[in-house]
Amino acid sequence: MSFEDLKAKKPDFHIDGNPESNIKHVIGVVSGKGGVGKSSVTSAMASLMVKAGYKVGILDADITGPSIPKMYGVHGPALGNENGTFPVEAEDGTKIMSINLLLDDEEQPVVWRGPVIAGAVKQFWTDIIWGDLDYLFVDMPPGTGDVPLTVFQSLPVDGIVIVTSPQDLVSMIVKKAYNMANMMDIKVLGVVENYSYLACPDCGKILKPFGESHIDEVAKELHLEVLGKLPLDPEFAAIADAGKIYSREIKDLDKAVEVLKSIEK
Repeated sequence: MSFEDLKAKKPDFHIDGNPESNIKHVIGVVSGKGGVGKSSVTSAMASLMVKAGYKVGILDADITGPSIPKMYGVHGPALGNENGTFPVEAEDGTKIMSINLLLDDEEQPVVWRGPVIAGAVKQFWTDIIWGDLDYLFVDMPPGTGDVPLTVFQSLPVDGIVIVTSPQDLVSMIVKKAYNMANMMDIKVLGVVENYSYLACPDCGKILKPFGESHIDEVAKELHLEVLGKLPLDPEFAAIADAGKIYSREIKDLDKAVEVLKSIEK
């Protein structure tokens, strides 16, 4: 039996979303390792799409390390009715659902095993009343474990964006995420390099605290587009801590916006 035959016989694990949700496009945001600012990139892309006039939501699938609510300044409890639970809407209109919006105490740790975490992510799709959205960004935990597997199998993902940083091990990081997506028949829209450089606030000199970038070579090898190279920006971090992540002007993700818009066609 050929590989194509095996793929054709794979069971379909996709699950239906909430009947009151109408979501045009689901975009996964992944990374091969932690500490690359994946949630910051997720919020940056979401913010740009909101500013472009689209209806946007973020599903925070990083159950044990949720950061999206803090960055957007939103708090629970999320409210609902007999048909499901409503996401919490940020000041810029972004609809957000995260485990932190369902806990009595936002600082309470989520000490769950993988299958329970995966089940919670499924419920964020089936039980949340997202309403009408053009784009739902799924901010996933790092690595290739239960949550990415659940999202890839269960949700109608249009494509993923891989987030990385300029370090020597970038090749391995990107390839792990890329290979998993290929195994699951998920399109890779491109890669974003975070912490690419630091502009000296005094002299304007470009510094590279994490070393020289390797993303162009890796992207070329994998036939991927580089969707942006974001700087290490202390002001961005301060705005995120203040819950105003959407207020920051972002100039380095024009290609990402272009690619996301092209999905509409």
